Amino acid sequence: MVQSTKLSDEVVLLKSQGIFKRIGKAMTYSIQGFKAAWIHEAAFRTELFLVAIAIILVSITPFTSIQRFVLLACWILVILVELLNSAIEVVVDLASPEIHELAGRAKDIASAAVMLSVLFALTVWAYIAIPVWYLLLLG
Repeated sequence: MVQSTKLSDEVVLLKSQGIFKRIGKAMTYSIQGFKAAWIHEAAFRTELFLVAIAIILVSITPFTSIQRFVLLACWILVILVELLNSAIEVVVDLASPEIHELAGRAKDIASAAVMLSVLFALTVWAYIAIPVWYLLLLG
């Protein structure tokens, strides 16, 4: 028989606590993740600022409900990719504190994902928002 480790004991305990306790713990860990990103990641704070601007622009422009959803969803995607990028960077720094080609490659690839999500968001905004704003100005 295999001896249980401390980690597996914690997993068994967590699973036995019930769904609401597990959801509560998951929410706690998620909030800790948001706090860590806010404190340690300048790009995350910048992107949240852009989301705030997007919310204001969506609120004051007569977009359809679908347009509003799409315009905000693409910035939520940017935040999501940034959180994953930040997590990858932290793990890479922990695993390989010295400079290593593979560590750099992992960080660069994650950063490329963030850039691609930002370019996607900007493209969606250009496609949806610019024609609406143009019509408003010619109004």
